[in-house]
Amino acid sequence: MNAASTELAPNLQRGIYALSGVLCLVVVFLVLGPVPAGMAGSVDVSALPFVNATFNSVTAVLLLAGFAAVKSGRIELHKRLMSASFGTSTLFLLSYVTYHWFSEGPAIYAGAFRGIYLFVLLTHIVLASIILPLALTTLARGWFGAIPSHKRIAPATLAIWLYVSVTGVLIVWMAHG
Repeated sequence: MNAASTELAPNLQRGIYALSGVLCLVVVFLVLGPVPAGMAGSVDVSALPFVNATFNSVTAVLLLAGFAAVKSGRIELHKRLMSASFGTSTLFLLSYVTYHWFSEGPAIYAGAFRGIYLFVLLTHIVLASIILPLALTTLARGWFGAIPSHKRIAPATLAIWLYVSVTGVLIVWMAHG
């Protein structure tokens, strides 16, 4: 792709959608599917929800710093910060998958605000499945120089990514706190 491009190559975009779909299916299977015999409880993963909340918190801070950097014209810093937020989100996903591979099942919220918790959880899940291909597309457009189309979707990507990161922390506090 050359610097004058406004969109991603179709094969790259299809690859982003395919990778996103596979990762979403893996997460759904790990959360809702049966845990293989002998896996649940074989490794102590009780601290991982809090590690995940930390990754989500750091991601949110990096996203806001990246937004501030681009608004102040510091494009190289913006690129580094957004790459770092993608990195912390990737670490979150690896930790999340590990937790669900070795845990008994999803945590059950038993607090007094069940309706609020379920609303936050539902919106988090829906937007988390959307943010994966959206973030990958936004990052790829910026990386490969498709800046007009990058700018077109970046505000929505930022808003959704921030929501998913912040609600991820909130869900951990409510379910595990």
